Amino acid sequence: MVRTRVGYAGGTTPDPTYNNIGDYTETVQIDYDPAQISYADLLDIFWKSVDPVEPYWGRQYASIIFYHNAEQQRLATESKNAQIARLGKTIMVDILPASRFYIAENYHQKYYLRLDTRLAKELTAIYPNPPDFVNSTVAARLNGYAGGYGDIAVLKSRLPDYGLSEAGQQELLQIAGKGLLRVCPAQ
Repeated sequence: MVRTRVGYAGGTTPDPTYNNIGDYTETVQIDYDPAQISYADLLDIFWKSVDPVEPYWGRQYASIIFYHNAEQQRLATESKNAQIARLGKTIMVDILPASRFYIAENYHQKYYLRLDTRLAKELTAIYPNPPDFVNSTVAARLNGYAGGYGDIAVLKSRLPDYGLSEAGQQELLQIAGKGLLRVCPAQ
């Protein structure tokens, strides 16, 4: 992943916020390098991260795949059809064209890292400007590891490059080894 950000998409009312979300859906925006991971691979991650047959509680919590071009639409539709064939049930996931994305408030970004006070303090020192933290590739990767996603051996090999103190590195390894409550691997 190059960058992940949480926010709101798919609606029409102007300037949504968490407390005034209107007709938007909470979503994750993913910037990725297609030389490293394909759109099809991202779709596989999506399907492993949602319960596709669970009805959602309203527009705010809908499961939606937003596409940016005809190829993404085709791949998303094929992946949904594969899920229907595999499960033999109605899939409660919409596939819609991407529209304007509104970034969520800073306190919603990098959820797993914010759960750990030590890591949050260290990363605030590294990224004192909140948009730099939100847009950081390192923060996106560390957040995934803090959520229990990723290969621990890869984390150990790259950990010295992330700018954390020795105590912060050990804290991240401990958290990554346990994994936290999994909501979405991309946050």
